This record gives sequence, structure tokens and C-alpha cells, in this order.
Amino acid sequence: MGELVREMLISYDAMESRVAILENGSLAEVYFERPKRSVVGNVYLGMVRDVLPGMQSAFVDIGLEKNAFLHVDDIPAQLIPTVGTKREIQTLLRVDQTIMVQVTKDPIGTKGCRVTAEITFPGRFLVLTPFAATIGMSKKLAKEECARLQAIIAPHLSEEVGAIIRTAAQDISERDLLSDLEFLLRLWKRVSRQADEGFAPEVIYTEIDLALRLVRDVFSEDFKRLVVDDKSVHAKVVSFLKRASSKPLNKVQLHKDARRTLFEAFGIDAEIQKMLTRSIDLPSGGYICIDHTEALTVVDVNTGKFIGRHDLEETVFQTNYEAASEIARQLRLRDIGGIVVIDFIDMAEAYHRNEVVRRFSAAMERDRARYKVGEISKFGLLEITRRPFSEGANSSLTEQCSCCDGRGRIPSTLTRRIAVERTIKSAIRQGKATAYLVAVNPDTYRILMAPGANLVPRMRASTGRYVTVVPDESCGPVEVKILLEGARRDA
Repeated sequence: MGELVREMLISYDAMESRVAILENGSLAEVYFERPKRSVVGNVYLGMVRDVLPGMQSAFVDIGLEKNAFLHVDDIPAQLIPTVGTKREIQTLLRVDQTIMVQVTKDPIGTKGCRVTAEITFPGRFLVLTPFAATIGMSKKLAKEECARLQAIIAPHLSEEVGAIIRTAAQDISERDLLSDLEFLLRLWKRVSRQADEGFAPEVIYTEIDLALRLVRDVFSEDFKRLVVDDKSVHAKVVSFLKRASSKPLNKVQLHKDARRTLFEAFGIDAEIQKMLTRSIDLPSGGYICIDHTEALTVVDVNTGKFIGRHDLEETVFQTNYEAASEIARQLRLRDIGGIVVIDFIDMAEAYHRNEVVRRFSAAMERDRARYKVGEISKFGLLEITRRPFSEGANSSLTEQCSCCDGRGRIPSTLTRRIAVERTIKSAIRQGKATAYLVAVNPDTYRILMAPGANLVPRMRASTGRYVTVVPDESCGPVEVKILLEGARRDA
């Protein structure tokens, strides 16, 4: 397949920060941050407001609009007051108790944040775990490298504090690794002191902004380059990397093309627009459709224009095979999380089903998110779970349609005509005037006034009232506004 060429692009303006990750010139990941920043990673000194034994959970006031949700499994053993205490929420927390928590999931809709009492502080090469006194390792590190890195940091950790060594620590020098550890230990000391001296609810640690967060978590020496289009952000990135490690600095560039923006130059803006579409074409002529529901995301695979060459089974297999890698790419690109159900086209041969799952699993290996892949059921369904890094493009770039209330469909032409006609008749029957001026949506107006189907003469004939209809942009698809009521001369 050849060597994977990776690039990172950081675009900043007052309205929005954007970070794109390219693989072999193709957009693989993109993230957005607007003035209302994510609170994931922030640490708060919170106050317990409710303890719910039936849910084994508590609601914690952290100073945001809605109380945060804390499950009993997210309370570390070190915070359990007595050895042998049964792990039940009512024995661990009480109302009005203060507790330090960290946000793991932003508030969505009517739900508040999800928080954990297992605080972690990510660095460039390490993740400090103050309440888990173990040393964990990235699964991508070789055993020999794990042993070397563990030997370096173990003497510098106390009995109460642990760490997870990240993939980025591969072949890193002892000096750089210990520098990262010392920074994280100083950070924990400062945060724990603020927790001791603070008054709940208050924020005691704020996660760094999007650009630096992705430089810390993703950018490494295997990247070809990192391009930034803002001088101040460029300076922050360089300063951050100097503290963490001096090796990748020569790959950080400032975009200087005055004619085209950074994202225009790399074709990212066009790719972002494609992310907002429901349907994605496949090379052979097939396509996939992505639909979001409250509980899960559904991906449907279709042959579309592809008619194949030999037989139906081969046509279906090729479509599914192409779809497998594209779906994995879209899950990562759109940062789709939760339960995902993929409806592949039915395949008769077990070999073909296994090959499609193998292809999908191989494509998912590049995904940094935690995920689990099931098996194709006898109905052709593949279930996976994926833990996203952000709200995802669907939530961050779109909003609920005011016409269809998020259903993705609006009333048909005939339904709109019938509903509006009934509404007008009802208003006339309840009124005493002889003439009415009525406003409707411009599209609905065209439906009502279509040649051969004009509503006005029939309405006058059936009700004996004089009705005039006008278009109004502020009206919904089936909304009717009575603007004037009076005698015929007033209309």
C-alpha cells in the first residue's frame, strides 16, 4: 500500500477554529471549535445535589446550566471512604458533599454533562492518573519499548499516582519523557491545591484549546508537516512543541498564500460541505446513506447505478466491499458515536460476509476512537459501537429543521393543500366577518394558486365569504395567518 503520508492543518479566525488531518492528501478527520467551547477535559470542584440509589448515580452541580451526571463506576477506589465499603452510590456520596470531577461528555439537548471522579491529565507522551497507582501502556508499543519507558518513569511516581504511556512516547528520550512527567505532576499539584482551597461549584482546571489539544494528542514525528494560517496560533504551537520536544519543530509551517485560505488551498472546504450530505457515492456507482436517530445511527448500502458484470452475488459483494471502507472513513470523518447499525446488502456466501467484515475492521484500525465491531447477522446487519471525540459534524454544523422538527421530511404537496384549506375553513366558520385576508408560506401559496386547482374561487363558493390569499415568508409549510377580517370592501 505504500507509506502513509499524514498532514495537519490548523485554521483560525475569530468565529471558529478548525483542525484537519489529511492522509495521503485525503481528509481523514476534521474538528471545529466555536466561541462556545467544549467543556470536555475541564476539572470542576462540584457539589452533590442528588443521590439516586435506583440509578446508582448522582447529579453534581459544577456551575453549568444543568447538573452533571456521575455514575458509581466513575468513582475511583481511592475515594471510597472505608475499606470494604460496598460499592453503592448512597454509601459513597451524600447531598451537599463536595467532589472533584472531570467532564467526559458535553451536554446534549436536555441532558447535562457526563463526569467522572477518575481525573486524568493528558500530556504529549503521558497521561497522568492521580487516582490510579498503576503504569499503563499503549497497545501499539512493543514489549521492549514498554519495559524501557516504564523503567524511566517508575522511580518518579509516588504510591498514589499512576500514568499511561502514550504511543507518541515511542523512541522518545529519557529527558523528554521526564520533562512531560514533571509538567503533569506540577499541574496536578496546582489543581489539587485549588480543590482544597476552592468553593464549589467552580472550575479548577480548563482544558487547552482545540489546536493545542490536537497537537498534543495527535501530531507526531510521522507527520509530514503541520500548517497554521494564524501567526499567534503558530507561535503557540511552536512554543508548546519546544516544551514537549524539539524534534518536530522543523515541520511546523505558517501559511502565507494571500490569494487562498489554508482550507481552500487543500480543498478542505469542499470536503466539509460533502460531510453535510446524507448520501455518499461509491466508485462503482453504488452509494451509502447515513441517517441519525435519537438512539443510533443507521447506514444503508445500495447498489444504485452499479449493475455488475456476471451475477447478482458478485455485484452485491463488490458494492458492500467498497462500502465497508467508505463507511469506516465516514464514521471517523464525521466523528459519529454511539451505536451504529450498517445495513449491508444481503450476501448469500459466508466467505463474502467475512471478507466485508475483514475489510471494514481493517479500515477502522486507523481510527483513534474506541470502538467494537460485531458480526454480520443473518439479516445483513453489522452493529458497532464507537466513542467519539467531539459532537460530530451532524451536531456541530447543523441544527434542527424548523419545518420538519428534525424528522428529515416535510408534509407532501397534497397534505399541505388539504391542511391549509381546512385551517382556513375553520377560521372562517368561527368568525363573523364577510371577508378575510390570509397569509401562507410562499411555496404553499403556489400550491393553492396552481392553474386548475385555485383555492380561492372554491373557498368563496363553499363558504359564501370573500377570501384573499397572500404569500408570507414567515409562515411555516402548513401555517395560516389571518391578517385582516372585515367587510368585503375592506379586503
